[in-house]
Amino acid sequence: MFKVVDLFAGPGGLAEGFASVRDANGNRVFDIALSVEKEPSAFSTLRMRSFFRQFERAPREYHEYIRGELSREQLVGAFPDQWRSACEETIQLELGTPEAAAQIDPLIDQIAAEAPDRCILVGGPPCQAYSLVGRARNRGNAGYVASEDNRHFLYREYIRILARLRPVAFVMENVKGFLSASVDGENIFSKVVLDLMAAGGSKDSYTILPLVVSNARGGSAHILRAEEHGVPQRRHRVFLFGIRHDFPCQMSVFQLPEHHLRPRDVAPSVRQVLGGMPVLRSRLSKIKDSPSAWRAIVAEAFRLAARAAFDEESEQIDMVALRLFANAEAVSGRNDVLPTKSTESAIVDDKELADWLIDPELDHLPNHETRGHMESDLARYAFAATFAEMFDRSPKASEFPAGLAPAHRNWTSGKFADRFRVQCWDQPSTTVTSHIAKDGHYFIHPDPLQCRSLTVREAARLQTFPDNYLFEGNRTQQFTQVGNAVPPYLAFQIGKVIQRVLE
Repeated sequence: MFKVVDLFAGPGGLAEGFASVRDANGNRVFDIALSVEKEPSAFSTLRMRSFFRQFERAPREYHEYIRGELSREQLVGAFPDQWRSACEETIQLELGTPEAAAQIDPLIDQIAAEAPDRCILVGGPPCQAYSLVGRARNRGNAGYVASEDNRHFLYREYIRILARLRPVAFVMENVKGFLSASVDGENIFSKVVLDLMAAGGSKDSYTILPLVVSNARGGSAHILRAEEHGVPQRRHRVFLFGIRHDFPCQMSVFQLPEHHLRPRDVAPSVRQVLGGMPVLRSRLSKIKDSPSAWRAIVAEAFRLAARAAFDEESEQIDMVALRLFANAEAVSGRNDVLPTKSTESAIVDDKELADWLIDPELDHLPNHETRGHMESDLARYAFAATFAEMFDRSPKASEFPAGLAPAHRNWTSGKFADRFRVQCWDQPSTTVTSHIAKDGHYFIHPDPLQCRSLTVREAARLQTFPDNYLFEGNRTQQFTQVGNAVPPYLAFQIGKVIQRVLE
């Protein structure tokens, strides 16, 4: 069994994937020895999931905890040994400081001593400074100096620990912007690659191998497109996979294309993972909320959107207007009461993902609760979702009726052409990011009659977190955790590749 150290772990997407890899006898191939995360709510999620993995089969008390019938203290009190193991496996720590190094280094040394030549390092240093959006935002900040932004250099802590642990393999994950980011004219990606290769003391201590075959679309062999590997989401991230040069393994075999990650013929869609979810309504923001108030306000939002659409000189938008009026009548004529949360189990229309996401013993779906929306945004959601329902794509800002334009100075600039973005039923979703914590504008539900943004659980399904994966903290914190994570199902497939190479 290999020991895994997970740095900058977030809620534990990478660890979840690796821990799920089994050998031919059903035994775990990877044991999570240490996971490190600084943010309190993500750490709480991480530790609870570590506790969950201490059992081959989740106890009844865990499900009672998910249902809110048991407190955290009562749950861990019933299983003190398993909780102690979870506490030993997870540590809340802000990496990159001398104080953190003094705390983590003895743990790293212990793991290296206990499992020589059986350690693996994984993790993704914070990516805000590398992302294209983050870089654009930084350029807009007066006095911003890239070389003084510590986030650019947290990868050095990863490399410092890599050199100390000397694992047989490592995986480092980051955003695509990582490839083009630079500080003082020096390309960050090239420097990181050289530093990773030299982490063992010589310039070629580690060999960096591709996880996928580079293709004709111009993609790097270090970029994984999640939708090509069973994740219902267009999420493109850099993964650097390194093998220690002196470790005997199947690297020569791995060079053959059939031993890389194998893409699926057809990417899973939003409908396949969200189509069977319990139907919900949004909450109402800044006004008294009730089912009847929601029905009246949303019906009027559809009518407002329809009238604005009819004011445009476009046959296409006129067609949308007619559908909007029909949707207004459908909403106002409903006799049922849509809830704002649901704990009902939900089917998945994809065998591979159903096996991964659904826990047959889970009778309570956690984190499936809507947020509140302003009346003005409800009209925009109504228009956007209706448009997407008709044309199987989200409308651009230029296609919105003038009467629905937000008071946003960049609305017509082209910079925010998809500020209101619908996740269309029959396609993979767009990238689930931490921005979903701020508002739901980029993550509008494809069903117009629900007229809302996605819930935490829906976002978690698009990220391939199993339904029994409980996100701790408030809803904003939960969204942030989901958006920042590595999809566990993708991590699982990476783990299987590493298993083939190392054993």
